[in-house]
Amino acid sequence: MKHTISVLVENKFGVLARISGLFSGRGFNIDSLTVGPTHDESLSKMTIVTHGDDAVLEQIDKQLNKLVNVLKVTDLTGSGFVARELMLLKVRTRPKTRSEIVQLTDIFGGDVVHVEHEAMIIEITGAADKIDSFIRLMAPFGIIELARTGVAALARSAESTEKLDVRSAGTAAAADDN
Repeated sequence: MKHTISVLVENKFGVLARISGLFSGRGFNIDSLTVGPTHDESLSKMTIVTHGDDAVLEQIDKQLNKLVNVLKVTDLTGSGFVARELMLLKVRTRPKTRSEIVQLTDIFGGDVVHVEHEAMIIEITGAADKIDSFIRLMAPFGIIELARTGVAALARSAESTEKLDVRSAGTAAAADDN
């Protein structure tokens, strides 16, 4: 089962290395990892997407909570949350295909952020499934390269994610893709 975990950490040197080392040292895979400062510059928020059953998630939770700079671990899986990802995609263009690529980009709510004679760079944000679909549609045109940010997620609530007790990993609710 896929799990989306929010981790509030002190914004200090080496925290990311310790957390990623914890995952690799225990044989847990990280599917996606994003990290950035919060509105409080002394804190950072990590969003980690990983796979595993409830026992694996429990081990991840216990191991993360043992780390000194980890303040709060919240499993968003099974609760209402919003998750988004950003992708930049460079695709080959020709005069015959340029308008079709622009139309598909518009349908997906994306923006063309750079244009050259033989290529364009497109920005798409949304749920991972939406981005995956866009990649499949662009493949026949010739994808030159792409970069994805990984998932950023917040609980649907008037409270901060860290103040919620949403450790219901056994339920089947998923991320809200709206």
